[in-house]
Amino acid sequence: MNKIVVYFKGLAIKNADENAPTKRDLVNAEFLDGEQPTLEEIRSWGKSFDKLMKSSAGRKVFQNFLRSEFSEENILFWLACEDLKKEGSAEVVEEKARLIYEDYISILSPREVSLDSRVREIVNRNMIEPTTHTFDEAQIQIYTLMHRDSYPRFLNSQKFKTLAQLQDNSNAGSKADSPT
Repeated sequence: MNKIVVYFKGLAIKNADENAPTKRDLVNAEFLDGEQPTLEEIRSWGKSFDKLMKSSAGRKVFQNFLRSEFSEENILFWLACEDLKKEGSAEVVEEKARLIYEDYISILSPREVSLDSRVREIVNRNMIEPTTHTFDEAQIQIYTLMHRDSYPRFLNSQKFKTLAQLQDNSNAGSKADSPT
């Protein structure tokens, strides 16, 4: 137990059903940066990848999981594309597009995302005159990859089960394994 305490800090998460916070010993507070999603919100991440990705706290938890799987570049690329879409200045769009390309698309990048040749060619053509939509096809492909590949493993991870209080030792007490 002492080893777990070193790596994990307690986090009070407001229970959607009650106003009183619940304390969880095995929740990693570092990647939530003080955010306190409700238990209802956390459980919604298990029902919908879209809800997970629309939640700031959900993305942080998922990013932490992807880091543990050595595939964090996928969500970093996706987030960089989302940031690019918000940009209004053509000069800044061009610079950000170049950086995204160098960081995630270039075969020389240590954080290269896995794209098929068709999408890679589309991105290369789009880089001639970058826009906020230069990486749309690549972003969709990486989103789909995360949804189909990483998300199911995330749902089965101890970290998500602990957050969602799906464990036998959770405060929710929703399941009883042992016969009495």
